[in-house]
Amino acid sequence: MFLSEFSDKLEWLANNGIYAHSNTQFRSYFPGEGATNLKKTIERALIKGVLLRPCRGVYLTAKRLKDNVYKLESIALVLRRGEYSYVSLETALSQYSIISQMTVNYLSVMTTGRSQIYRTPFGTIEFTHTARNEIDILENTYKQGERPMRVAKPDLALSDLKRVGRNLNLVDMDTYEEVVYESHFVN
Repeated sequence: MFLSEFSDKLEWLANNGIYAHSNTQFRSYFPGEGATNLKKTIERALIKGVLLRPCRGVYLTAKRLKDNVYKLESIALVLRRGEYSYVSLETALSQYSIISQMTVNYLSVMTTGRSQIYRTPFGTIEFTHTARNEIDILENTYKQGERPMRVAKPDLALSDLKRVGRNLNLVDMDTYEEVVYESHFVN
């Protein structure tokens, strides 16, 4: 396969908000391409700087890297494809200003998959296993604009923090009450 054809497909996907890919996804993008040929094309794309590999099995479209403000979330979705995963714990609570520390270059994710930590050039992704069922997850998370992952509502993020035994000293309960009762998160 020509690298230009491969690049054109990546550009089309990026225009549709898809910046991160796996080998399985590449096979679905080019179903008629042989496995060996596709592997060689991916290798050429990495050498030429068309693709970046932030961690094993995940590729990012290099040309559109600055367009993807949610790089870690895009990577997380590829790493846990087929599992229910959502932004929670310190990352979500920080977003609501319920904890004072900002989680820069660190993404806390709850997942129905296994717990694991990935270090990438863009930051760290921490997956923490949850036994919550998919209905509970969907009812207590929401989609935020163009953001690739669902985000835990404040009640769920705090509940997750308690469930996994994290330090609660940074939680500002006054802010939590304000966010929960004076916002659209009232259930």
